[in-house]
Parts: sequence; structure tokens; C-alpha cells
Amino acid sequence: MSALRRITNLFRRSRLDGEIAEELRVHVEMRIEDDLVRGMTPEEARREALVRFGNPAVMRERVAAEDANLGLESMARDVRYAARQLRRSPGFALSAMLVLALGIGAVTAIFSAVNPILFEPLPYPHGSRIVTVWDTYKGDRVEATYGTYRELAARSRAFDQLAAFEPWQPVMTGEQTPERLEGQSVSAGFFEVLGIRPALGRDFQLSDDTFRAPRVVIVTDRFWRQRLSGDAGVIGRTVRLDDDVYSVIGVMPRDFEDVLAAGADVFTPLAYDPAKLADVTSNAWGHHMRIAGRLREGVGLDEVRRDLGQIAANPQAEYPRPRWASLQAGLIVDSLQADVVRNVKPALLAVLGAVALLLAIACVNVTSLLLARGAMRQGEFAMRTALGASRGRLIRQSITETLLLAIAGGALGVAIAAAGIRMLVALSPPGLPRVDAIALNGPALLFAFLLTAAVGLAAGVMPALQAPRAKVKTALHHEGRTSTRNRQTARRVLVVSEVALALMLLVGAGLLLRSMQRLLAVEPGFNADHLLTLQVQTAGHKFDEAAAAPGQGDAARRRFFEQALEQVRKVPGVTQAGFTSVLPLSGDPYWMTVYGSVFENEDARSGHNVYRYAVSPGYAETMRMPLLRGRLLDERDTAKAPFAALISESLAKKEFPHGDALGTRLHVGPTNYPWFTVVGVVGDVRQASLALTDTDAVYVPETQTWFADDTLSFVIRTRGDAAALAPLVRNAIWSVDKDQPVLRVATMNTLLERSVAERRFVLILFEAFSLVALVLAATGIYGILANSVAERTREIGVRAALGASRGNLLALVMRQGLVLVLAGVALGLAGSLAATRALTSLLFGVSHLDPLTYAGVLVVLLCVAAAACLVPARRAAMLDPMQALRSE
Repeated sequence: MSALRRITNLFRRSRLDGEIAEELRVHVEMRIEDDLVRGMTPEEARREALVRFGNPAVMRERVAAEDANLGLESMARDVRYAARQLRRSPGFALSAMLVLALGIGAVTAIFSAVNPILFEPLPYPHGSRIVTVWDTYKGDRVEATYGTYRELAARSRAFDQLAAFEPWQPVMTGEQTPERLEGQSVSAGFFEVLGIRPALGRDFQLSDDTFRAPRVVIVTDRFWRQRLSGDAGVIGRTVRLDDDVYSVIGVMPRDFEDVLAAGADVFTPLAYDPAKLADVTSNAWGHHMRIAGRLREGVGLDEVRRDLGQIAANPQAEYPRPRWASLQAGLIVDSLQADVVRNVKPALLAVLGAVALLLAIACVNVTSLLLARGAMRQGEFAMRTALGASRGRLIRQSITETLLLAIAGGALGVAIAAAGIRMLVALSPPGLPRVDAIALNGPALLFAFLLTAAVGLAAGVMPALQAPRAKVKTALHHEGRTSTRNRQTARRVLVVSEVALALMLLVGAGLLLRSMQRLLAVEPGFNADHLLTLQVQTAGHKFDEAAAAPGQGDAARRRFFEQALEQVRKVPGVTQAGFTSVLPLSGDPYWMTVYGSVFENEDARSGHNVYRYAVSPGYAETMRMPLLRGRLLDERDTAKAPFAALISESLAKKEFPHGDALGTRLHVGPTNYPWFTVVGVVGDVRQASLALTDTDAVYVPETQTWFADDTLSFVIRTRGDAAALAPLVRNAIWSVDKDQPVLRVATMNTLLERSVAERRFVLILFEAFSLVALVLAATGIYGILANSVAERTREIGVRAALGASRGNLLALVMRQGLVLVLAGVALGLAGSLAATRALTSLLFGVSHLDPLTYAGVLVVLLCVAAAACLVPARRAAMLDPMQALRSE
């Protein structure tokens, strides 16, 4: 048949059907004439012809099927028939669609979050060539120094461009209230490393990144539109940041995404003073710099690691290194993609695995529903077989119905996914990278479509193969026991699988819940109740006053903080107040407060890093930190008084396991600074996280530090609701200087909650998935038993007629269900023991083999399963034997 005729047939279906029917009629009449010639009667000849040609409708389909385009018409008829069948069973159709929608919607929502973070390439040209470089301390990665960056930039030949950068938080004044912006100080090649150029204006040049060069800034499209009114002539316009005038030289493209600092809106050159490299006490040698580079084409990770390893192991005289930046422990090089997702990858993969289990349970549940429906339609399939339908035709029809269900469920699932994505973004923990890229976009919709098709086929294959198996005679007489037995076996296998998968999800959720309970039970080392916290940053040339003498620091800055603290203490409802350079569990960058410490009786190289807190008198009392020995810091510890310090209990035990730390002396930071004398030992405080046990800390008076911090965190203890006093406290600080921003206002309990946000995020998702899985598993158990009771009505009636009591019948059905559950439990336990290893990095104080969790999950699952078994069991026990036998 020519291609033209095939296309024409699409528009002449009724005419073609008539032609086929006419052709078949002619063939039948010719056969009748031949039989009449052979001596048959007219009735015998017609009967013989019809038997030989078979069902006319089937013959028309076979002839039509020879035309590929008419196959599309046949497919359309299958879809229409499937839709009619589903309309006749609205309860079944709705149940199956909802189950599929839950599975498809949940997986699509999680995929929309995981795909841009873990799988999509970074939004930079040839992003796979961008790497990050870290220094190391005791095997862990730490930020590098500016001196290290300068040496690597000069000596390495593996990079097209190498860049250094650090956070920059300038204060923008002139608005109604001062506001701190998020930004980055970067070396001149930063945007070249990323491969992005400004959409307006120009990039940084080497001349911009020199000491005392004119101040310039590049802004994001968001900042340009919101703060600079989208002014097309913005290039050359000035903005005032930190009391300095900056010229805008560029605006980044609208789709620019900075994965290294998601909230950054302004960028300025580092412009380091090269003279500082000769002074090891300057900030050029502090570990606060991050390094990123774009590899030369053809250079791989292994090659650049060897290159940097050789540089680290072979210092040169023109690039001196202080002890803490010696690079003798080597450097860590990783791809930017891996670096960005390193902290969140275990959690996201765990969630992805959990939602995959949920989807598998949904598929099993729908397959079970389809098998049960197939058993009820045995007569229909047998009748269609008797009328000439082929096995392939019935399988195709069954698959069509399942795909139609899946498409409807997928459409509903997309709506569920859209709502789920909004929930994921709202629940996402701080620091989750690329949150702005989480959306129901083209890739997510394509994934949902492919997933729908795959789920439809996966859920429909087994019922489709089972559908045409029944023998015509037995099916028409409702005696297809072999077929029924096969279906029951298949459904039992599915229920066992469903229970096993649900158990794996429940165990994961149980372990995370136990871990969260253990984590929240950890004593942070202070009393968080009725404690308000806020951060105050100083900015402006009024604080450029040079230090008058060693130890005094910036007198203007210290005077402002002391006056602000005095005003805060006068606020009604405030009982105690203090400030600190870094607040525990706040998410502050701890590289700013980690310093080397050396006690007087130690060699200078034998010391180790501690958290250094510069605090005001009253800080420890406000936090309710326990004093174990000695005294706390107070008003006596002024800049002119002997230098005093508190140390944590862990540090005291480590340094003086058999002695008393009181009266000993130590250096914290520069060793050319006066010794601090230990005047007290306080309880350990969780510093960066409740889950981390690194609690070695030294507390020194802020007035005795070798520099004045430009940002301090206030802690205020109140009589009532701490959050309610926030406006009064803010106004008290602004009464001293209205141009200084007050930031991150939150109660300490809120900060505690945020510190466990990632684990809570995973726990919430696991709990939601587990609850759905438990409901689906219970539904599956109920369905198999209810169907079994319906199919065994005659048997149960006979048992009851022969004297079986209601208790016996109840036990019979309950035993049948619980045997399936126990088989699923055994399989699920084996799977859980292997699968929960993936959760190890998310657990705290709990093993992935925790017996209490497994016992609790088993109790919950068995109780729910028993309840699911009880309803059909009671129905069987209440069955009237006479009615059961009469119905047969």
C-alpha cells in the first residue's frame, strides 16, 4: 500500500470500513457458491463459509491492521474503550489514580529539588573545569590564606585563571534604616574563572585589584533593578558603602547565579596591600580565603592535584610561609560541582532513595488493584476470546487501560509536585545550594512524563499478562480455580513486597527520629530560654581611629559597643545582657574565631586550635554557662588590668589531666602578645553544631584583645517573651548610633532549631513518605484479604456448615494475612540492614542497627497490619453459611 494511500485512509475511515466489509461479503459469497457446486445445501454452504472466515468484525480488524495508520485508529478505539471501562468503575479508577499521583508527584517534587543541585551542570560555560582549592588542618579542609593564593597563582601552570574571594558585608546607609548587604571581595580573575562577563559595563581588571586603587563595584541584576531602579546609564554611577564612595563598573546578567555565595549582590576587588605579606600577623596570613580556578583545557583533577602537591611539598624562598600556612599537610582540590553539594549530598540522596521506595510501593499497590480487577473481569476476557480476540489484543487493551490510569495519575501528580516544591523550598534548611533553581521546569516535566509512562508499563505488565490466561469454558462457568490461584499468588507476592518496602521506609524514619531526639537532648552548655540574640556591625570612617596602644584596639568601636550594651541593659524587661565576638550555634563563620593556643609550659609548635571568644563582662552569666572553678570575667578585666581568660572544661582536662588550670598562662593567637592568665574554668559549649564535640574554647575580655571586632553578637536575657523585646532593644542600640545595622534578630531557641534544620528537613520528608507507605501497605493487606474472602465464600460457608466456629474462621483469615506480613517483615529487615547504611552520616548517637528502633517499627507495622487483617476476618466470621452456599 502506497504512502499516499495510507495518509488518505486517515480521512476516509468510514468509507474504508465499507470497502473492507464489501470485500469480505464477496469472499463469503464466492465460498458459498463453491460449496453449492460441491453438493452442499444453501444452509450448510453458508455455515461452512462463515466458520472458515470467522467473526466478520475480527476479520475487518485484521485487514485494517495491515494499514499502519489504521493501527492508530485501533489504538484510539482502545483508549475510548478503556475510558468507558474506567468510568464504569469510578471507585477503582479514583483509588488507582490517587495512589499513582502520590508516588509520581512525590518523586517529581524531589527530582525538581535534587536535579539542579546534584545532577545538572553548573550554570557556567564548561563548568566541569572549575575547581576549588582548600588548605588542610588535621585532615579536614580549611580556608586558605591570601599568601597561599598568591604563591599558587604565581607557581601553578594548571590553570587558565585562579581567583581568591572572601565574604564582604558592606553597610549601605542613606535609607530609612542602615542595611548590611551580602557580597564578595574577589581577585580580578574571579568572573573569568566562572566564565561569565557583565551584561552591562566591564569586568574587573588587574589595575582595580591593587592597593589603594579607586573603589569600584560590580552589582547583580537584582540589585540593579531593586536599588538602582534599573537605570540603563548606571555605569559610572556611585553608591555609598561602608561610608566610602564606589563607582559601579558593571552589572551581571539576569540569569547569573553565584553558587559560591548565593545571596551576594555586590562584588569589589580584594586590593590587598602587598606589604602585609611580609607580616605574618597580618590578615594576609589568616585562614579566611577561598580559592577557585578554571583548569586549562585537557588538564584533569589528578594532574592538578599532582601539580599543587609538588608546589606544597617544595617551598621557595621568595614565597615564605608561616607555620600555620606551611602547606606541609598538602592541599585539597575538588570540582566546584562536588564542592557545592558536599555537605548536602548525603541528605538529598537519602531523600531520593526514600521517595523511590514510596514510588515502588505505589506501583505495587496499583498492580495489586489491577490484578484484583482482572480477576473480576475473567468472564469478560473469556467472552472476548470466544468472539475471536487474540491474546495480544487483550494484552494491548489491558496495557492501554493502565497507561490511561497512569496518565491521569501523572497529571494529578504534577499538581501535587507543584505544591510539594513550594513546601520543599519553604522547609529547605539554610545553606541548601541552588534553591532558586528548584522549580517545576522543563526537565522536571519531561521527567514526570517519562516516569508516568514507565510507571504505567511497570504496573500494567503483570495484570496484562494475567488477563487472557483463563480458559474460556472455566471462566464462563466461574470455575477458573487455577487462574484464581495464580492471581492470588501474584497478589500475595506483591503484598509481601509492599510490606518489605514500607518497613524499610519506616526503619529509616525511625532511625532519623531517634537521632533527632538524641541530638535535641544534647546540652548546649547554656540556657536558651528567654534569651534574645542579635548581631551589630559597625561601619563608617568614624571607626577608623588607630589603636592608641597595644591591647586597646579601636577605641571608637569599643566605646560604641560599650555604650550600646549599657543602653540595652536599661530596656524594661531585660535582666542581663552581654556580647561576644561569635555566638554559639548561630552559623557564624568559625574560621573568624579559631586561633592557635599555646600554654606557657608547652613548645610553641605543640599547641592546637581553640575557639577564641572576645566577650563583655556578664556574657557568661547571661548565657548561664556553669562556672566550675575560679571566677568569671567582670568589670575588673579592663585594658589596663592583667590579662585574664576563661577556658572550657574540655581544654582544661586535655592540658591538665592531673592538675589545676587556674593560674596558668597561655597565648591565644599572636605569641608576641602578653600572656593571658586562666582565672576560671567554665562548662563546655557546643560551638558549631550540637552534633560536633569540638568544644575547646578560650574566653577573653573584649577590651584585652589585640584587635577590636567590627561585628559583635548581643545576648539579652528577658523576664518574659524574648522576641517581644526585639524592637525596644534595636531602638536602644540605635539611640547610640542610628547608622549601625542591627542584624539576625532571633531568640536562642530559634537558633537551636536552625542548627538542626538539615536533619529535621530529612526527617519530615521520611516521616511523610513513611506514613503514606504505611497506609498503602495496610490498604494492600486489606485488599488481598477482602478479595480472598470474596473468592472463598463457598469454602468458608462449607467450613461454617461443618461446625467451624466464628473464632476459627477469624483465626483462619487473620493467619493468612499475618503470614504475608511476617514474610514481608523478614524481607524488609534484610533490606533495612543494608539500606540504612546510607543514613549513617545523618545519624547522631544512634547506630543504623539500633535495636530499639527496629523493635518500635515492628510493633507499629504489626499493629497496623493486624488492624488491616481484622476487617475482612470479621466479615468472614460473620458470614451466613446458608447464604454463602445458596449464592453458589
